[in-house]
Amino acid sequence: MKQTITALVGLLLAAVMLSSCDDKRSFADLLSDENKSVNLYLSDHRVVGSIPPDSAFEVGPDAPYYQLDEDGNIYMQVLSKGDMKLRPVKDDRVYFRFLRYNLNRYQTGEDLVGVGNSNDIVGSNGLGTTYFLFDNYTLQTSYKYGTGIQMPMHFLGANAHVMLIVKSQSGWPNEMSNVIPFVYDVTYYSSPLSPWKAEVDANDK
Repeated sequence: MKQTITALVGLLLAAVMLSSCDDKRSFADLLSDENKSVNLYLSDHRVVGSIPPDSAFEVGPDAPYYQLDEDGNIYMQVLSKGDMKLRPVKDDRVYFRFLRYNLNRYQTGEDLVGVGNSNDIVGSNGLGTTYFLFDNYTLQTSYKYGTGIQMPMHFLGANAHVMLIVKSQSGWPNEMSNVIPFVYDVTYYSSPLSPWKAEVDANDK
């Protein structure tokens, strides 16, 4: 699975680099800007460079941002762990609502304006209901939101609420050439049609 994801990302990056050749700024320049934007944002928060064992994350608006991947493309601040007994397994449908903010604007001092479907119940902004199939990166339905958006569900439960920094390489594939990092305010939900199976604690038997 990791090989498939790596191959897909590699192909997309190759296309991005080719499309950037005619631009005034190189792809490397854009990546440098992206890193500066993310680093500036993170400089205003605590950062932990590893994942705590047993999902023992600090929780709340003052919690640190945890680095979730080896390359430093995804960072998560946990606002709520959700129901840790209700966790998705592979191919479970995970619904999510979000607002995302362009972090390049943070570097330039512009106001951060959230775009997403958190406050749009009827789908008037064109996004409508958003979901992915957990740990499935082969179907376009899942992959169109990138790999980053799925990462928190490896550690948290239903109704988890996080702030999630996603660099372009782990973001929406159709936006990769823009090289824009986003911070997401996102909440995850179990499918109402096929709910995730709750884990049974040995003490509950």
